[in-house]
Amino acid sequence: MSRLHGTKDFWIGALRAEGPAFAAAVAEAPPETPVLSCPGYTVTDLTRHLAGIYRWVHDVAGSGESAAPQDSAPTPVESVAGVTVVQQWQQAYDELMALFESLDPEAPAWNWAPQPKRAGFWPRRMAHETAVHRWDAQLAIAAGEPIEAKLAADGVSEVLDTWLPAGRRRAGGPWMGVVRLTATDADQEWYLRLRGEGVALLDTGTILDHDDHHARVHVTGTASDLLLALWGRVSFDTLTVAGDRTLLDGVRTA
Repeated sequence: MSRLHGTKDFWIGALRAEGPAFAAAVAEAPPETPVLSCPGYTVTDLTRHLAGIYRWVHDVAGSGESAAPQDSAPTPVESVAGVTVVQQWQQAYDELMALFESLDPEAPAWNWAPQPKRAGFWPRRMAHETAVHRWDAQLAIAAGEPIEAKLAADGVSEVLDTWLPAGRRRAGGPWMGVVRLTATDADQEWYLRLRGEGVALLDTGTILDHDDHHARVHVTGTASDLLLALWGRVSFDTLTVAGDRTLLDGVRTA
């Protein structure tokens, strides 16, 4: 099974769907509604958080520079008199989409991952950031819809090829073994070898070499559920798991 290789148009299309769905969810919820999947966050906090990410990414992706920015991390937008937080989010979203529409994916742009420092990194990252937070916002109003299968499958790949190799695991640990993930609705599977703090995303043909470890686990579910489990939004217990469950702590990202 092959993994999806997305394109700029694919990720922008996802943003066109997920952005308005996020806005509709937060507009429906009272501002102080708790976001159960993001402990300590209200709907207002979540909206400010995502708007702040959009503004920061707009500056980084459009900078034409591959060097790290002075502001190495986004911050939530601050309150503005006479402007609602949803309006702030909408402005940030519109500005980011306008940039992405005209952005050359090969233009220089910094990112924090072990990936080429090119602008094409950011439409993918923002598509998945928005999709997961859309799910968060909908959960807050008891209306969570799954992430579309192809987008979710690419999101699983992003966790495995970007987040975990960048060291962005939820917790450290001495994991040794191969984790197999299968998306039942996307005709895709992934093999990830854990070696302590190291990770390697494997091609199917390489998993039975002499360096394979005996501890393994196989997780099966929809692409959306796999992605949400990797992000800690749902428990792996909601999927079908066979084998050494302790390895799953080594594939959650943060």
